[in-house]
Amino acid sequence: MPPTVAAMHDLAFVFAGFFVGLVVGLTGVGGGSLMTPILIFFFGVKPYMAVGTDLLFAAFTKMGGTVKLARSRHIDWPVVLNLSAGSIPAALITLYILHTLGATSPEVQRLMTTTLGFALLMTAAATLYKALRGKAAPISVAKGQEAVAARPRHWSLPLLFGALIGTLVTLTSVGAGAIGVTVLMLLYPLLPLPRIVAADIAYAVPLTLVAGMGHASLGSVDWPLLAKLLAGSIPGIWVGSHLMFKTPERVIRSLLSLLLAYAGLKLIAL
Repeated sequence: MPPTVAAMHDLAFVFAGFFVGLVVGLTGVGGGSLMTPILIFFFGVKPYMAVGTDLLFAAFTKMGGTVKLARSRHIDWPVVLNLSAGSIPAALITLYILHTLGATSPEVQRLMTTTLGFALLMTAAATLYKALRGKAAPISVAKGQEAVAARPRHWSLPLLFGALIGTLVTLTSVGAGAIGVTVLMLLYPLLPLPRIVAADIAYAVPLTLVAGMGHASLGSVDWPLLAKLLAGSIPGIWVGSHLMFKTPERVIRSLLSLLLAYAGLKLIAL
């Protein structure tokens, strides 16, 4: 590849990172649900490589947010631990299965693209649900009721749904964002929305880190590509977060839902 073309190609990856970071900053949605389809459709990256690279992309981009939320005491750690107790073992089991079957085999590639397609359709529905239901969710909790709000409907549900999300994230890199927030809203109806979002971001970090490093051990991470995506995403998140209150959130979420649904259907049809 000529140097000029290679430089343009690298710049395109940085711009893709900036675009995804911008959407994440604006809506809190994006990450794997946008980056993985972009890598597959626009850059021709193999599904297994796109998933593995995006998992570490998500882990690194959410670390800063988790530290900031932890310092401001917005994270309910019992919620994070309950979900992690289900999601991380499920991720490890899924990685073992991928290692046994071979991440690059045609059967596994087909499973990844089909599952990713359905995950994007679920994310599209969850994005709309959050836009509508999120307005009615509690924004604060009465003093002394924090422990009650952090209790799930049943102790087993976070483990079960955590395992499902852990499997989904490891296979597709999608699931710890809009889907995770929707699950938390259903499992913890008394927990304020800002704390639900904070818990979702916090538990996504160890999950995506474990799944991403597992994919790296399988040779499914493109490290130079990861560096280019991160170089674009960090300023993108900063710009998006500063524009958050100046843009029509419902319109953006509706358009994003349509885009995700289209990408999901296209992946299923591959």
